[in-house]
Amino acid sequence: MKVQADRDVCIQAGNCVMSADAVFDQDDDGIVVVLVDEVPDDELDHAREAVKLCPAQALRLVD
Repeated sequence: MKVQADRDVCIQAGNCVMSADAVFDQDDDGIVVVLVDEVPDDELDHAREAVKLCPAQALRLVD
């Protein structure tokens, strides 16, 4: 499973990093950065939580 981030929509809340710091980071401006090409199986629940908690709906999981 992959995660996509719309950096133009990101509002720098940081919920993604707090939920799944092995999958997401923020750049110097606070905009989301996806750290992995494929979400590891052991991080899927965290990535799903990050998608759910994103206040800007800037994240989505895709097969």
